[in-house]
Amino acid sequence: MMDASKYKVGYFPVSKEYNKWVEKDHVEKAPIWCSVDMRDGNQSLVIPMSLEEKLEYYKVLLQVGFKEIEVGFPAASETEYEFLRTLIDNNMIPEDVTVQVLTQCREHIIRKTFDACKGAPSAIIHFYNSVSVAQREQVFKKSKEEIKKIAVDGAKLVKKLAAEYEGNFRFEYSPESFTGTEPEYALEVCNAVLDVLEPSETNNVIINLPVTVEMSMPHVYASQVEYMSENLKYREFVTLSLHPHNDRGTGVADTELALLAGADRVEGTLFGNGERTGNVDIITLAMNMYSHGVDPKLDFSDMPYLVDEYEKCTRMHVYERAPYAGALVFAAFSGSHQDAIAKGMKYRAKNKLHQWNVPYIPIDPKDIGRTYDADVIRVNSQSGKGGIGYLLEQTYGYNLPPKMREHFSYLCKDISDHEHKELKPDEVLNIFEENYLNLTNGVTVTDFEFMRDKDNVKIGITFAKDGEETEMEAEGNGSLNAINNALRAYTGAEYTLQVFTQHSMQGQGSQSVAASYIGLEKEDGSMFWGAGTDTDVVKANTKALLSAYNNMIKGGD
Repeated sequence: MMDASKYKVGYFPVSKEYNKWVEKDHVEKAPIWCSVDMRDGNQSLVIPMSLEEKLEYYKVLLQVGFKEIEVGFPAASETEYEFLRTLIDNNMIPEDVTVQVLTQCREHIIRKTFDACKGAPSAIIHFYNSVSVAQREQVFKKSKEEIKKIAVDGAKLVKKLAAEYEGNFRFEYSPESFTGTEPEYALEVCNAVLDVLEPSETNNVIINLPVTVEMSMPHVYASQVEYMSENLKYREFVTLSLHPHNDRGTGVADTELALLAGADRVEGTLFGNGERTGNVDIITLAMNMYSHGVDPKLDFSDMPYLVDEYEKCTRMHVYERAPYAGALVFAAFSGSHQDAIAKGMKYRAKNKLHQWNVPYIPIDPKDIGRTYDADVIRVNSQSGKGGIGYLLEQTYGYNLPPKMREHFSYLCKDISDHEHKELKPDEVLNIFEENYLNLTNGVTVTDFEFMRDKDNVKIGITFAKDGEETEMEAEGNGSLNAINNALRAYTGAEYTLQVFTQHSMQGQGSQSVAASYIGLEKEDGSMFWGAGTDTDVVKANTKALLSAYNNMIKGGD
């Protein structure tokens, strides 16, 4: 039985004056990004990455464009230590990239961390201690002054060792469990640390405000960040950083609002990997900015590759509905959605639009390496004529007339429903070819010859059925009309050629291919469809007519 009385808010709101962030409506520039995949993400895995996997994943992060990467907790394990040494000893840290390492405010751990970082071309020493009420009272059993002293002593030691060790070092301090800490006390501790580190124009210091555990609604965190931003000492020389987790499912909202509130930097992971419910998903954050026309300064142009690498190295799965990256996030199965998307795409092409504004699709899937045929228009029993027709046209070049498109869509939906599966693009094509295109399961034409007489066309044509050939003659006001008249005379069938459309298709090389579509209507109003393709327009028309007729004879509609 659930008992809500066990719980109460564990956060500490700031004064209502710290709410200027509400005046902004979107993030206007990319923050400094720091990937913590190699540390926070890795330590949360059931099976942490091996050295080889870490090296592979590190290269992926470089490809994405991260300039700051937290590579691990060197004092935590031999693999962590060895990984950092491998990067340094093999000159694997680009000139414009800074590696970051994490350490608790404990002397022996800080010293081992500096041992691991010796000779680093550029490294951030990220030290932390927990300052929350729960941690002070339950874990450390120390007063506020004693907890502050741990932070100050840690700052003194990292500053001292940085001067003694070979390497280029910057400093980052985190009041861990910031969200469960009185803001004025967190400020007091951070300012005490800054007094030791003495930020300046040549000594930028990072103050990181971690959402170690989400405890509040996002707007509360944003106001806390604004309070810190406006009251930190040396603010001009301090980079204010965020490190949100996702316990309440609002890590992205926490981060976006906190950026509006004055934060400069974000620590997160690809696909939101991390402790418990994960760290904030940098992909979602960056692509949200991108969808507002802001360059995120990260490259996600090959999202399928990133998904593959992530799943391989972490043994985690990217959820199908994960924003931007999931396999189904652009997929439209609903008929009305597919129709709107198809019309939106045609409108975009017709008007040669640069600006993206297509119904139901927030960004162009092609921007992140996805395709319209496999990722957007997906065919199942819920699909409609617009989407199925658009898929066939865009992927294979067949532009069916509206009524035929409707007929074809019902056929596809029925097959999907009975087989209880999604139809892939090549399966949709096969259904079209088997049921409409160049059908020879009945009457065929083996030869024909035309002769034009003023406004009339005369034809000599040979029909074949069941191995028996019959020569016929007829005339009409055009080649198709003459062939149709010959077919009616040959078969004695009663029907009306109700629909006829044609267009050119891109063939092999310079070869031009004609595609024709014909609908035959019987006296009872039933319609039968056929399609034909050939390099010769008349032959394409003939094949379409015979395909429609053969469908009519076998009785399928």
